[in-house]
Amino acid sequence: MDAPRDDAEAPTPLRVGTHSGSFHADEVFALATLRLARGPLEIVRSRDPQVLATCTLRVDVGRRYDPAGGDFDHHQGDVGERANGIRYASFGLVWKEHGREIAGSDEVAAAIDVQLVAPIDAGDNGQELYEPLVPGVTPHTVSGVIAAINPPWDTEDGARAEREAFDEAVDLAEGILRRELAGAQGRARAAGLVRAALERAEDPRVLVLDRGMPWKKIVVAEAPEVLFVVAPRTRDWSLQAVPAGEHGFANRKDLPAAWAGLEGEPLQQVTGVPDAVFCHGARFMAVAGSREGAMELVRQALADDAAAAVDPADVLSAD
Repeated sequence: MDAPRDDAEAPTPLRVGTHSGSFHADEVFALATLRLARGPLEIVRSRDPQVLATCTLRVDVGRRYDPAGGDFDHHQGDVGERANGIRYASFGLVWKEHGREIAGSDEVAAAIDVQLVAPIDAGDNGQELYEPLVPGVTPHTVSGVIAAINPPWDTEDGARAEREAFDEAVDLAEGILRRELAGAQGRARAAGLVRAALERAEDPRVLVLDRGMPWKKIVVAEAPEVLFVVAPRTRDWSLQAVPAGEHGFANRKDLPAAWAGLEGEPLQQVTGVPDAVFCHGARFMAVAGSREGAMELVRQALADDAAAAVDPADVLSAD
């Protein structure tokens, strides 16, 4: 008797070509994007035009940009740039084609482009995004993480090791993309809730949320009067100072200096809040066991004249 026929056959992998040799975040993330958009891939690593011609798509190789024809290369220099001046690399070209489809909205696709895609494109195109503040020390970027997966130059059986490392890098990039997408989608879902909470706030200096959710981008950009945000955590309530700007560690108003680094009974004695739990030494966050405790900490923080408030406009002008 014949075995039952399985009609749910696995899809045929899409044949995609990219260059051989050392790999970079640019093509690795472009391929991860295609895998999320199109399903399984058969990735061919070659610089041979005849081999690449057998592929349905070509990424970061071939010196041609023609999405309709399946080509996503940027090395020929005719692919354009974003409004902010960051030129497209192959990741950006693939994201421009498939980002909205994966992200589910233009808003989320644009957020991922700013946060992940454009910085990788800039690095691949040799465009500097920042100047180090500490000589000899720079951030270890996601492009650096991908580059570090390349095997050492003197690895035995280098071709096999390189292919294994490349496949590992694409898997890692796909995982990063999935998590960045989930985060950006979550922030988009939270945006309306945060704006609604701002509208019903009793004191324009304090935002009280009934659930923990991402709030910083909306509050920093749209609510210049808010100094503190109160929200529940798993077992307690947090009080957080609003950052003075999108970057840096300054707050619009620090928590009182007398609280800095205190925990448990010492903090309870200083504040008179019986369930006060902790205040960070950098004075940007405090925790209480209840909503009432957190609100009392807010009241005291607002009344603390020693914690001078920072005008967001001053921070922006300083930038």
